[in-house]
Amino acid sequence: MSGRSMPCSPQEIGALFLFEKLTPEQLGRLCGEGRVERFEPGPVYTEGEPATCFYVMLDGTVVLYRRVGGDDVEVTRTSQRGVYAGSMQAYLGDRVRQVYNNSMRVTEPTRFFVLPADTFADIMQEWFPMAVHLLEGLFFGSKSTQRAIGQRERLLALGSLSAGLTHELNNPAAAAVRATATLRERVGKMRHKLAIIAQGSYSPEVMANLIDIQERTAERVAKAPVLSPLEASDREDALSDWLDDQGIPDGWRIAPTFVQAGLDVDWLDQVAAAVDEEILPSAIGWLNYTVETELLMDEINDSTTRISHLVDAAKQYSQLDRAPFQNADVHELLDSTLLMLSAKTGKRIKVVKEYDRSLPRIPAYPAELNQVWTNLIDNAVSAINSAGGEGTLTVRTAPDHDRLLVEFRDTGVGIPAADRGRIFDPFFTTKPVGEGTGLGLDISWRIVVNKHHGSIQVESEPGDTRFQVLLPLTSVEEEPS
Repeated sequence: MSGRSMPCSPQEIGALFLFEKLTPEQLGRLCGEGRVERFEPGPVYTEGEPATCFYVMLDGTVVLYRRVGGDDVEVTRTSQRGVYAGSMQAYLGDRVRQVYNNSMRVTEPTRFFVLPADTFADIMQEWFPMAVHLLEGLFFGSKSTQRAIGQRERLLALGSLSAGLTHELNNPAAAAVRATATLRERVGKMRHKLAIIAQGSYSPEVMANLIDIQERTAERVAKAPVLSPLEASDREDALSDWLDDQGIPDGWRIAPTFVQAGLDVDWLDQVAAAVDEEILPSAIGWLNYTVETELLMDEINDSTTRISHLVDAAKQYSQLDRAPFQNADVHELLDSTLLMLSAKTGKRIKVVKEYDRSLPRIPAYPAELNQVWTNLIDNAVSAINSAGGEGTLTVRTAPDHDRLLVEFRDTGVGIPAADRGRIFDPFFTTKPVGEGTGLGLDISWRIVVNKHHGSIQVESEPGDTRFQVLLPLTSVEEEPS
């Protein structure tokens, strides 16, 4: 948008803090090559357009906006004379994409000193060569450092996840190995007990009864009810007394196994009625080995299933076998990330899921969203640990007009009010020295805002911090990050 041209006064622009050290000749050149324009209330330029001009406000009021998702969010409003905006990086030339990084509007008739971007670049190079070199070094050095530390941040997260995954895989793997060794021993003893029974002079009907009882006992193990500790203790006492009454040795050792398998006194009465009294101890011993082998096989099955789930979660988290951009279920992504980080959350942090499963799949870059979830969960865990190590992490999803909300709420120490406006800045961290690079939230912000055209915001007070990620339900063309 163009304003109405007005006379340019070297004395007026020389009174601005940006130009107060310039010579009369320099001020004259600025007025000769630049211009003064008066803008009525409305837009001056729009974010993303080619940056053609450098603006310095002479009087009036300006408001700067940044595009977040489909909305323009106000970031600055001021009436201070001399504030500037526009093509501030023109001196970098073609090495940087020269577009406006924000949108500017005026809320009342406002005058600007306007300098074409090319002229601004030439003047900077000619009048302030040393400053330009310093600014170039600062700009590109910061970008290079940010990239390097960003890669380091990802590697640290990957290392932490790998350690957690290894720990999580080791537990069921070790349990399966132990159960397999014990199972081999129990099967050997069961064969020995069967040989003893077979050596007796038992009729085929008795042997058939034993086999039938064994089969029905195995089926009962698969349907064993879950008992409270008190119920289990009472049933163990009853079974132990029954075994003692029948003259079964070590009944107190056998009773807990039978209780775990769902057997009770009524069931043992059926066994006693089906076999002769002299072989009852051998039959009970044989059934004990049967129960133990079934329980051990259940344990092996549970362990290997757990390993399979962990591997699936790792694949889901990394998205190695999937397209970079796809329609994704955020709940699958959240679950895989929480599982990958379960070693970090531990038993002292309660994880609560408040999912709205009716939400649709959304167009997204799943692997990068998993990086966002990782950073936000890691921050929540750190905040809870700083508050004593015990607390609750609540992960909630919900619809929000035409967007999907993912909220991470923790009961940690909170973020001081003075820091809330800076937490998404590169290299800013509230963690102790050595524990954070200050790029986790910056990376998250760029993934959510630049890559997915969403928004990320925080509300915080001690004991209640909420990071809210809003993602569009429909696809939009990706912008450069």
